[in-house]
Amino acid sequence: MVRIGYTMMTEQAGPRELVGHLVAAERAGFDFSVTSDHSFPWLEAQGHAPYAWSVLGAAAQATSRIPLMTYVTCPTFRYHPAVVAQKAATMQLLSGGRFRLGLGSGENLNEHVVGAGWPAAHVRLEMLEEAVDIIRSLFGGGYVSHHGTHFDVENARLWDLPDDPPPIGIAASGDRSCAIAGTRGDLLIATEPKRELLSAFDAHGGAGKPRVGQLPVSYDPDHDAAVARAHEQFRWALGGWKVNAELPGPASFTQATQHTRPQDVADAIPCGDDVDTFVDAVRPYAEAGFDEIALVQIGGDQQDSFLAWSETKLLPVLRKL
Repeated sequence: MVRIGYTMMTEQAGPRELVGHLVAAERAGFDFSVTSDHSFPWLEAQGHAPYAWSVLGAAAQATSRIPLMTYVTCPTFRYHPAVVAQKAATMQLLSGGRFRLGLGSGENLNEHVVGAGWPAAHVRLEMLEEAVDIIRSLFGGGYVSHHGTHFDVENARLWDLPDDPPPIGIAASGDRSCAIAGTRGDLLIATEPKRELLSAFDAHGGAGKPRVGQLPVSYDPDHDAAVARAHEQFRWALGGWKVNAELPGPASFTQATQHTRPQDVADAIPCGDDVDTFVDAVRPYAEAGFDEIALVQIGGDQQDSFLAWSETKLLPVLRKL
């Protein structure tokens, strides 16, 4: 049986609202949660980008059961890996062991704000590997010094360290990132139901480790309203990772998606309130071998109705997959 998760999408709601939504998601019976970590929304229509780690800290105190995870944090530009290690260890303590640290190589959209440039993908993956090693070392306890290709750490230590450090998930979209996930991660994170990603993950040591997917949905009893909202706020998702990781801001995403039609979005994202349509969208993840699938309800002001519908209609059916 797959586990169904809820996404706190920080690009579409403010911090207090996000925490309130997660409390409702826990009450509705979602199995876990994930949280995006951005400094910009993809499109101005989304309209938000609060600091994810403050939201997570508040969410840890407002909930009691539901697991939490970054989906994903980039530990190489805005945040130094030593700082990420401290934040993650603190979150594990605050949440009582419910936190998982999801990491990825980042998007120009968010990381450009520190003015460090945006290197080629292979360099970003090198940086991710080195960052994960630093975080692992700090999770191991004691003082850590590191002088590597991309990062320096001088006599660092985590003074508040949980007995069980948070598991590390690695976002993967190709062979190289799958190899990093398999060799350095405790779980794999992906946004596409591609069986080949899981095969590559397994081939590099990932066999038996959890794999978490994510799927945008647009629930609304009015199908046309659901499609319009998905087009307005989530058409960027059709661009693919290789494009989306490179664009520097919402204006670029607006221009890149100017010819994307509502029907294009409706073909890719389940819209409306037909349970079978949503189940059919989730099924490829389960069939590919994903253990956990996090849903993203599009629209910050549309969470309450989605959660109520999910509790009574959607979740009971999805759990049969």
